[in-house]
Amino acid sequence: MTRKIVLASNNQGKLKEFFQILAPIGISLHAQGEFGVSEAEEPHLTFVENALLKARHAAAATGLPALADDSGLCVNALSGAPGVRSARFAGEPKSDQANNQHLVSQLTLHADKSAYYYCVLVYVRSEFDPQPVIADGVWQGEIVAEARGEFGFGYDPHFFIPALGKTVAELSPAEKNSLSHRGQALRALLEKLK
Repeated sequence: MTRKIVLASNNQGKLKEFFQILAPIGISLHAQGEFGVSEAEEPHLTFVENALLKARHAAAATGLPALADDSGLCVNALSGAPGVRSARFAGEPKSDQANNQHLVSQLTLHADKSAYYYCVLVYVRSEFDPQPVIADGVWQGEIVAEARGEFGFGYDPHFFIPALGKTVAELSPAEKNSLSHRGQALRALLEKLK
């Protein structure tokens, strides 16, 4: 496997998480912004289609192998929303605070607060790779109205893990990486790439 890989994202939270997992095994991960690559559109209704589009976009622009993530929060009482629209749930411009406020307000009339984080990763060796490597991960939890914790990003302050008695934002980065949907997907991807 090529050691230099472009991450098809400019999300600093995701880049930091991926770097913490990949750096110890000798993979040099670079955000697409380092190469002047703009973010790809995400027009699809599924995580896997959007991730594949983003990976091919980054590989085409850089000539490097590319890793793309499409992930989000799926809330059962909201029929899976925000889903692929997680980053823009409250509209434009993207705002974690606005998304969280919108989510909590949408759930006020629902007793079921169960939710899960979902992540799909797509690795392509080139723009036209006919066999992209795909892996995914799921992390179950529930939504709490009050934000708790200082770590993480996105919905982490409101995503509560009952077995731990903490929100994701209350977990250290190392704890999050060992348990998260993204960590699960990345470990599954690395197994496939071996």
